[in-house]
Amino acid sequence: MANLIIDIGNTALKAAWADGMTLGKTFRYQGERMLDFILSLTAKEKPEILILSSVRNFSSQALNILEKECDRLVVADESLVSSYGLPHWLTPDRVASIIASRYLFKNRPCTIFDFGTVLTVDFLDAQGNFSGGNISLGCRTRFKALNRYSRSLPLIGTPDEISEVGTDIASAVSSGVISGLLSEIEGYMSKYPENITVFTGGDAIYFAKRMKNSIFVVCNLVLMGLALMAVEYDKKD
Repeated sequence: MANLIIDIGNTALKAAWADGMTLGKTFRYQGERMLDFILSLTAKEKPEILILSSVRNFSSQALNILEKECDRLVVADESLVSSYGLPHWLTPDRVASIIASRYLFKNRPCTIFDFGTVLTVDFLDAQGNFSGGNISLGCRTRFKALNRYSRSLPLIGTPDEISEVGTDIASAVSSGVISGLLSEIEGYMSKYPENITVFTGGDAIYFAKRMKNSIFVVCNLVLMGLALMAVEYDKKD
């Protein structure tokens, strides 16, 4: 019997079936009926462990429903985060990324960039200790903010190509946002040159293609971390 891994972020739900640390088929859902989508997965196969990480609040009623859909329900909450020696203010998805990076890059310091609605940057030393992290606006959020909080700037989609300097409004916005983000990323990398750089999140590949330095792209880093948390929870039980 497989485990079901669920990560609900600011924009979408990501899920995967997992056999131990091995991820199987993955799913993505972007809508308001999150619980119904999860139930559509468990209706086809009952998971042994269902582990849930969510930035949104699930009611006790919803959790009671999920408990009946699996052998064991594990919620990545503050108490679970604390059991890994990490600060309580970290969101469960960031905790999962850290746990997966500790596993994948054992005994190596890491800088973890998660490109989503927000850009998070987390730092691990060679022993896997969390030394801190920063939060900034994600790529698409920056485009939306320029459009929303200015009177004249249009909403621009993420460009396939950018020029060094804008020659009209659209290219100026595109170049400003993307070049600014690249400079931000390169600044962190130059500050911690000994660290392995890990990209994850929806825009990871987009920015990875534009980097000159060697990096690792692990698109399902959060799901991998949650899968590992489920395995370790099973051993403790």
